[in-house]
Amino acid sequence: MKVPGFVALLVFAAVMASGQVKPYPTFAGHSGPAWFVDVAGKAGLTVKNVNGSATTKQYIIEATGSGAAIIDYDRDGWPDIFLVNGQELQAGQSKSGKPTSHLFHNNRNGTFSDVTAKAGLVSTGWGQGACVGDYDNDGFDDIYVTQYGRNRLYHNEHNGTFKEVATQSGTAGTGHEWGTGCAFIDYDRDGKLDIIVANYVHFDLAKTPKPGETAGCMWKGAPVMCGPRGLESAPNVLFHNLGGGKFADVSKSSGIERTNGHYCFSVTTLDYDKDGWPDIYIACDSTPAILYRNNHDGTFTDVAADANAAYNEDGREQAGMGSTAGDYDGDGNIDIFKTNFSDDTSTLYKNNGDGTYTDVTYAAGLGINADALGWGAMFADVDNDGHPDLLVVNGHVYPEVDSARLGASFRERRFLYLNQGNGKFRDVSAISGPGLQVPQSGRGLAVADFWNDGRLSAVVNNLSDLPMLLVNQASNPNHWLGLRLIGTTSNASAIGARVTVHGSRRAWVDEVRSGSSYNSSSDLRLHFGLGTENSVTSVEVRWPNEAIERFSIAGVDRLVTLTEGQGKH
Repeated sequence: MKVPGFVALLVFAAVMASGQVKPYPTFAGHSGPAWFVDVAGKAGLTVKNVNGSATTKQYIIEATGSGAAIIDYDRDGWPDIFLVNGQELQAGQSKSGKPTSHLFHNNRNGTFSDVTAKAGLVSTGWGQGACVGDYDNDGFDDIYVTQYGRNRLYHNEHNGTFKEVATQSGTAGTGHEWGTGCAFIDYDRDGKLDIIVANYVHFDLAKTPKPGETAGCMWKGAPVMCGPRGLESAPNVLFHNLGGGKFADVSKSSGIERTNGHYCFSVTTLDYDKDGWPDIYIACDSTPAILYRNNHDGTFTDVAADANAAYNEDGREQAGMGSTAGDYDGDGNIDIFKTNFSDDTSTLYKNNGDGTYTDVTYAAGLGINADALGWGAMFADVDNDGHPDLLVVNGHVYPEVDSARLGASFRERRFLYLNQGNGKFRDVSAISGPGLQVPQSGRGLAVADFWNDGRLSAVVNNLSDLPMLLVNQASNPNHWLGLRLIGTTSNASAIGARVTVHGSRRAWVDEVRSGSSYNSSSDLRLHFGLGTENSVTSVEVRWPNEAIERFSIAGVDRLVTLTEGQGKH
């Protein structure tokens, strides 16, 4: 069943018209691009992340942390939050009961309610990542969770609850791979969402050495946990949607398995060569990144090296963690940003428009903060000036960096790189609010306009600690446009759709994507900062099935729903 395109918009309009809902307040005195404040405690996000011991990390499974996902699970037009959780090394360590991932319902007033039990999502496992998409086209988005162990697929039951269907759907995996990033993707454009899963290693606790026991368990002379080098890598997995709630593992026949010897984390989907077919970028730890080019016939080829997106400009492999995609320079091509391990910088790959990328990290002013270890990252126009900025969360994996004084900190602050609109970024972290200053060991990051007022906020899943909800309390006069896309012939979530917003002086481009950041999934609605443009001439949508439609938009500073088949061809 396909959902009428105006349902969510009508709900939102009715709620706002009632006068019962007030967007999160803007505090006077904070002007400029951004002033982020952590309101997680006041908002009700008070559940601590569990990933093994909170004080020592003897095994790598304890250090990689968990992601976050944004999902409007009840279709009320207000984004909700799903926080992935891990587990203890030994059962019974937690004093507050068995850990579980948590679903928080948006109360529309700046607070959230924990509805995990009510939604049927109480389940203990070593969760790593999450992605969102409507895999059965029933109008309600579902959740896929990757784990150390069997993965889980939660089907949205349309009544505020979910049902776990991974085993019966064929998407649980073997249980031997350690799943990390994931994304829903309609790679064959048949209107049904498939699932791509990145895997890290085959991890066996009984066979893994203790810190310092082998050469691969030392860092800067200090004994630390082992891995990923020295551990057995695991191949990535692609599940093809057969319809009827069933999937088939096509990892081998599709060519996804051919990328052996990688330790993979985040998954970012994008049409990098603008051929109308979705491709897949995967950031990998200690090994080259992967760029799976879609061959249009159900197969993929890793072209990262040929496209200059596997290594940095020196031809060196990096320890990739998170990744995000966006058109940072406004040329209509989707660029890639990747976070890396400490003693290195993050990497910005500029899309040249010819199927290749160029590492412009230093030219763009991002060859800084080499002492930080980056994880979640998102392009997000925090000041709505029309130029996507970069929000990055950081945190080390070795607690020993503090006690052994190894030139880094286990808990690190977050970064905001402000897009200058000329191909360069500026680090404004120190002047962008207290929410960026308190050190944490951050991991997952997801972005959304939680209160439908045009200001992007971010949720951060911190390792072995409380989450953060970073609200931008700065005010500025810039305009914006939010778009929710609904597929009818294409998949209902419109994942893979490419949108071009035309203004009087320029255009903006983005794509609807599941996954990205570090093992996380942001709002499926697209957000466009428009700067001083107070109107748009048209919005062009290239749907996942390659049909192109144009829509007329009356006014800006609002959310609009676009339904496939209701525009002009």
